[in-house]
Amino acid sequence: TLSPRSRPPSTMRGSPAPPPKLVYRTSKDPFVMPKGPEAYSRLKQLCPVYDHELGDKWEDVGPKVRDLLDEQQVRFSTIDLVRFRTVPDQQTPAVISPAVIWIGVLPDTLAGEVALNSANAILALLEGEGIKAVDIEFRESVFRRSAGAELYKPASYLDPTRHVIDPLTTALGLPIVAANTPHLQGTMGFYFKDGDNLYGVTARHVLFPADEDNSDYTYNPSGPRKEVLLMGTKAWKDYLESVQIQIGYHGTAAEIYRESIERLEGKMEGDTPAAAKARRELRKTRELLEETTDAINELQKLYDQTRKDFGKPNQRVIGHVVWSPAITVGTAPHGFTKDVCVVKLDKGRFLPNFKGNVIDLGTEIEAPKFVNKMYPRTDAQPGFKYPADRLLKLKEILADDRMRHPDTKGHDGENCLYVIKRGLTTLTTIGRATGFFSY
Repeated sequence: TLSPRSRPPSTMRGSPAPPPKLVYRTSKDPFVMPKGPEAYSRLKQLCPVYDHELGDKWEDVGPKVRDLLDEQQVRFSTIDLVRFRTVPDQQTPAVISPAVIWIGVLPDTLAGEVALNSANAILALLEGEGIKAVDIEFRESVFRRSAGAELYKPASYLDPTRHVIDPLTTALGLPIVAANTPHLQGTMGFYFKDGDNLYGVTARHVLFPADEDNSDYTYNPSGPRKEVLLMGTKAWKDYLESVQIQIGYHGTAAEIYRESIERLEGKMEGDTPAAAKARRELRKTRELLEETTDAINELQKLYDQTRKDFGKPNQRVIGHVVWSPAITVGTAPHGFTKDVCVVKLDKGRFLPNFKGNVIDLGTEIEAPKFVNKMYPRTDAQPGFKYPADRLLKLKEILADDRMRHPDTKGHDGENCLYVIKRGLTTLTTIGRATGFFSY
């Protein structure tokens, strides 16, 4: 079915807003145009696929789909295996779609005839593999690589700087840039040690711009260093603004507490229940004012100190690149893109407050709600234990079999694998991983 440009796209949870524009699909599920003054498109949820008959064949079939699209000269961005689940309402129950090979194409590049021919070629490929009941769907999509003194230790729950200090701590996910491209920002990945040296791993495209020579790089001690900075121009500006916003927030709260104290002081005299209540509230409000005043002082101190210690770009140099092979696609043995870069870190800035490979789960999702999101079942004990210090340690690599056959279930009873992502802009997000690689 070719999707007319006038067709309102289905709204999908788990996808960016606005949702991706549907271009073409092979689904037998007919599209019904909403009618009436209060009509709306069905709300759909993007879901991962597990335990499908494609199974271990996907790593063979996925590249073949990619090659077919190349033959048809389809300018695609990603190829994924997904399902869709309609969100139930009072009139209609939830409906789960067959597995869908979900293909992202660059906007305004796919003609209807090419979409039809490509979809039929993919269906023929699947039939040759003995695989049926799979839909093909094209949607518009642009793939973008995420390239965005001593560091502090992660802040505790009671630390007034806990909402803003994360970009300056030793936890995973540091925002980094190359010194010569401070506007191109990315993220430091995991840490490792070799002897007494501390290293960090990131993607090559974070520190080597696209217009730079794509050749193997190994640091030559007799040559200049390719320095790596903590926070680029925008990230540093955003950090300073975040501290000022927190100071302003607490300043507003302090003003309200002072007015409340003045009001309560006029009601505390006497032996009436109202007077006793006013005295209790007065004590609590005075405590809150003291805590808020302390928070303002701590945040102002952090603001002044970090501007002094990290304000200039050369004060944010945390290491230099020592090794980065050229970016290659379809790299053996699994056909992945090789995009890696190793940074030797200034251990003197890390080790005093170093906690290892830990993710700070952040403060924006309270612990009970976090556990509920990671394990939403109500008929069993949670399988996820929230760390008391908020620091989730990385312990092992997820086995391929467990990724495809997860041993946990969602609130709807379906097998799923919950995953956590921590980013500078998005902060902590929780979602469900798919069991199949994207191509």
